[in-house]
Amino acid sequence: MKFPRQHSLKEIATLIDCEFVGDADFPVMGMNEIHVVENGDIVFVDHPKYYDKALKSQASIVLINKKVDCPEGKALLISDDPFRDFNKLSLHFKPFEPLEKMLADDLQIGSGTVIQPNVTIGKRVKIGKNCVIYPNVSIGNDCEIGDHVTIHSGTVLGGHAFYYKKRPEGFDKLLSCGKVIIEDHVEIGANCTIDRGVTGDTRIGAGSKMDNLIQIGHDTVIGKKCLIASQVGIAGCVVVGDEVTIWGQVGIRSDVHIAKGSVILAQSGIGKSTEENTTYFGSPAVEAREKMKELVAVKLIPKLIAKLK
Repeated sequence: MKFPRQHSLKEIATLIDCEFVGDADFPVMGMNEIHVVENGDIVFVDHPKYYDKALKSQASIVLINKKVDCPEGKALLISDDPFRDFNKLSLHFKPFEPLEKMLADDLQIGSGTVIQPNVTIGKRVKIGKNCVIYPNVSIGNDCEIGDHVTIHSGTVLGGHAFYYKKRPEGFDKLLSCGKVIIEDHVEIGANCTIDRGVTGDTRIGAGSKMDNLIQIGHDTVIGKKCLIASQVGIAGCVVVGDEVTIWGQVGIRSDVHIAKGSVILAQSGIGKSTEENTTYFGSPAVEAREKMKELVAVKLIPKLIAKLK
């Protein structure tokens, strides 16, 4: 997420009431998670296991819970609770905005687009040309929808990320201030849920088609011309390449890359990145022919045992 204007390091430190290391006028342009940070961004880290990754990332400012040597060209914000203070910044720059009308006043809709009854649309939403939005769809603030997009009934775009920090008193939620972007010629089935990014974008690539009852997690990027069947669950921060086919009831863990042209057969569980133009099956999923051979071998075990008796 980029801020509306450039801020100084001192201004940001004042907002969250913390110490800083670096020039008071050090420029701060925005805030993002580790996988999408850019020059000028703040990233937060609150566990020693990830200090090195954060300090060596593209982020210019690291919100951290321990004083460490500041890398050249970067600045630090020293906080006793970076998770809490990252949320403070999210609330400051993207405060909660309740809907007052079914359709927001600043909605942009292209020519030829049809919005059917009981659709709820948030603020600053952009919808392109020749789209069809079926009844009872919910489109959250700041979402962007391209041309020739179809969204079927009951689908929710822009729900909050499933992202929590466990504390002694319970779970503390990381606030979501990103958005969902749907590119041209996408079709989304009924009762799908596509969560907004925490600070970046969740994106569905041009020409991709989604069946009913699909969950797409925060900051996930789906490539172009993908086919995703019913009851697929994709966690946050997943990258799915172009022309990938994912069959029903597949589960994909966070932070993996589904390579271009991959085919994931039904009921598979993906726990690591895939290779291009390869078919996978099983849980944990492996190359499909290899898995089929394993299943045949398992069926032969009773016969082998009988021979040994």
